Amino acid sequence: RGKMSGCEARDAKKLVRSPSGLRMVPEHRSARSPFGLDEPPWVPDKECPRCMQCDTKFDFITRKHHCRRCGKCFCDKCCSKKVPLPRMCFVDPVRQCAECALISQKETEFYDKQLKVLMNGATFFVTLGTSDKSELMVCRLSNNQRYLILDGDSHYEIEIIQISTVQILTEGFTPGGGNTRAVGMILQYKVPGSEELTQMKFTASEDFSCNKKLSASWLAAMHKATKLLYESRDQ
Repeated sequence: RGKMSGCEARDAKKLVRSPSGLRMVPEHRSARSPFGLDEPPWVPDKECPRCMQCDTKFDFITRKHHCRRCGKCFCDKCCSKKVPLPRMCFVDPVRQCAECALISQKETEFYDKQLKVLMNGATFFVTLGTSDKSELMVCRLSNNQRYLILDGDSHYEIEIIQISTVQILTEGFTPGGGNTRAVGMILQYKVPGSEELTQMKFTASEDFSCNKKLSASWLAAMHKATKLLYESRDQ
C-alpha cells in the first residue's frame, strides 16, 4: 500500500462499552472517519408504551428493544435483526429495526469492498484548476479515511471533509440507454483557511500499464463514498 503519509500517522483507538454494544473508536474525536455516524440518543422507556412500528403494547411478556441506528423503541418482532454497523464503529453486529437494517446492509458492501478499492488507489491524469497541463498521479484514500492522497511529481493531501462536490465523468452513453463507464471526475474542495474552491479534474489514463477497469472501479467507489459523506453531513 505504500508508505504512510504525514497526514495519517497511526491514529490510536480505544474500546468503548456503551448501552448499545462495544465500539472501537479513535481516541481523539478529530481523528474520526468522515463517513462515521454518531450514536443516536435512545427514546426514553417512559415515552414509548407501544412499539413504534406495529403499535403493540409493551408489558411483562412483550419487551422493549432499541434500534442501535435510530434509537427508536420496538418490540422483538420489529427489531430482531442483528446487522453490522461499521459507521458507528461497532465491533459486533447490533440490533436494528427492519428499516435501519436494510440501510446498514447496503452500506456493508461499501465497507467490505469499495473502501478497500479507494485505499488501494488507482492512476489518473490530474489537472489542477484551469491549467492545460496534467500530471500522472496515483490517487488513494488514506488508511484513516480522512484524506485523499495524490502522488506523482507533486504531492497533494486533500481532507475529505473539505470536498464540496464530486462529479463523475462517463462515456459510452447512447440515446437508447446503453451502458456507461466512469472515465474521470471533477472534484472541488476548499483549501483550509480559504473560502475559494479549488478544482481538480481526474482522467483515467490511456496508458496500457494503467488498468482502466481498476480506475473505473475506483471512481464508482468514490461516487458511493461521496453519497455517504453527504448523508453524514445531513444527520
